[in-house]
Amino acid sequence: MHFLLILSLKSILGSIIGSSFYAWFQGTNGGIWFQKHVDRFMQYFAEKYDLELAKKDAKFRKQYPLAADRLDKLEQEYPKLIAKIEKLEKK
Repeated sequence: MHFLLILSLKSILGSIIGSSFYAWFQGTNGGIWFQKHVDRFMQYFAEKYDLELAKKDAKFRKQYPLAADRLDKLEQEYPKLIAKIEKLEKK
């Protein structure tokens, strides 16, 4: 039990010190440069792997599973419908 208390205090103090350091560091020239590069990398990473869209899709599927299933079925039928439309337009 004593060990858990020490770990908790260590974690809390580490986060306070880290937060204080970042609050100071973000105003320096090095901090501004570093944050700009981190933001640029995160933007590149999100665009490359389409992360935001994946998060939104997973959230939608979790909140509305029935609607997500209906959309999946419609997406599967879409090519068939397009083929029927093209066939009717040729007549």
